[in-house]
Amino acid sequence: MHETPLTGLVLSGGGARAAYQVGVLRALAKMRREVLGPRARMSNPFGVICGTSAGAINAAALAAHADRFEAAVEVIAKVWQNFSADQVYRADSLGVIRSGAQWLTMLSVGWLIARWRKARPRSLLDNDPLAELLQRLVPLERIPLVQQQNQLHALAVTASSYTSGEHYTFYSMLRPVETWIRSQRVAVPSDITHTHLLASAAIPFVFPAQHLDVPGDPGWFGDGSMRNTAPLSAAIHLGAERLLIIGAGRMQEPSGRQIMQMDYPNLAQIAGHALSSIFLDALAVDVERMKRINRTLALLPESALADTPLRPVEALVIAPSKRLDDIAAKHLSSLPGPVRGLLRGAGVGGEGQTARGTALASYLLFEEPFTRELMALGEEDTLARRDEVMQFFGWDAAHRAQRLAREAARAGQEMLDFDISRPMPDLELP
Repeated sequence: MHETPLTGLVLSGGGARAAYQVGVLRALAKMRREVLGPRARMSNPFGVICGTSAGAINAAALAAHADRFEAAVEVIAKVWQNFSADQVYRADSLGVIRSGAQWLTMLSVGWLIARWRKARPRSLLDNDPLAELLQRLVPLERIPLVQQQNQLHALAVTASSYTSGEHYTFYSMLRPVETWIRSQRVAVPSDITHTHLLASAAIPFVFPAQHLDVPGDPGWFGDGSMRNTAPLSAAIHLGAERLLIIGAGRMQEPSGRQIMQMDYPNLAQIAGHALSSIFLDALAVDVERMKRINRTLALLPESALADTPLRPVEALVIAPSKRLDDIAAKHLSSLPGPVRGLLRGAGVGGEGQTARGTALASYLLFEEPFTRELMALGEEDTLARRDEVMQFFGWDAAHRAQRLAREAARAGQEMLDFDISRPMPDLELP
C-alpha cells in the first residue's frame, strides 16, 4: 500500500545531474527504515510519481517497483554509482564523428558541404545505448500490476512537442481523472512506454527527438523541461495532497557570490546557460507560485475557501546546497576522450575556477566520479534536514509512537517479572 496522505514525488530534469535525486532517495529510504522497520521495504511512500527528462527515467524506475520501494532505490543507485557515458550515448570516436562532428559542421560554414552530401545529423550525441539501458532498468509492464496492488496511484512523465509546440503530460492510473488542459499544456492518459521516457529525456540539440503517436497530435517530442511552466501541476491534478520536490540544481544563488570577469561567452557557456534556464528556472518559479497560493489561502475564511477550487498543498523542496557546475569542473577529465574533444570544440575546457562551459558538461557527465559525488551530496543535504523530512512524512510521530510502545512493552514485562512473593521493603512514613 502507498502511504497516506497521498504524497507526490516530483523529480525534475537535468541529465547527469539527476544523480543527486538518487542520493536524496537513498537517505529517505534509510530514515524510513529506521522508523518503520521491515515493512518499509515493501510499502511505497509516494502514491503519485512525476518526472521530467532524466527525472522521468528515475520516476518510472521507482514506479515500476513501487511494491518494493527500498529495493528499487538500491537498484537505481547501483546504476548511477557505476555509470559511464557509453551507457547513455555513443562515446567512442566513430559514434561522436557520426553525430557530433556532423552537427558542429552544420553550425559552421561547412553546412554547404553537409547539405551537398545530404548529411542530416539529428543531434549532438547518439543515445541508442540509453534505449538499451531502459529495457533492463525500467520494466514498465509492471506498472498496471503495482497499481492494482494499490502500491501506486499514478505515474506521469512530460515531454514537449516540436510539432505543435504543446507541452504534454502523459499519465497512467487505474481510476479515471478529469483531464486538464491549460494554455499550451495538455494532459493525456497513456500507457507509458520507453519511447515516452526517451522523448522526455531528449535534451534539446544534444539527444534526438522521438516520435510519439499522440491521438490528434502525432509528432516529434523532446525534453519535457521545455515550455514546462508548471512542473508541479501534474502531481496536484493527479490527487497529491503533499509534494516532495527534488531539484537538480540550486534553487537560488547565495547573495554576495563573486563573479569573475570573463571574455565574450563561447558556445558552451551560452548553451549551458540556456539549459539551466530550461531545467531550473521553471521549477523555482512554480515553487514560489505554490507558496504564494498557500499564503493567500491561509488568509481566506472558511466560506471563501469553499468557493474556490484551489487548495493548500504542503511541500518539501530538497535541492543541491552546492553549485553542480563547480563539481562538474573537477570531473571534466572523466569524460571519454572523443566527447572531451567534441565539447572542447564548443568551448568546454580549463580546470578549477578557470574552467569554462562546465554547466553544459554537467548535463553530460554520466561518469562514476561525478555521479557518486552528486549522490553523496544528495544524501548529505537530506540528512542535514532530517527533522524537516521526519515532520513532513509524519515519521517523527511514528517514531514517538514506536518509542512509547517499546516503553509500555518494557514496563509490562517488568510487571510480569515482578516476584509478588518477595517481601516488600519497610516504608518509613512521614
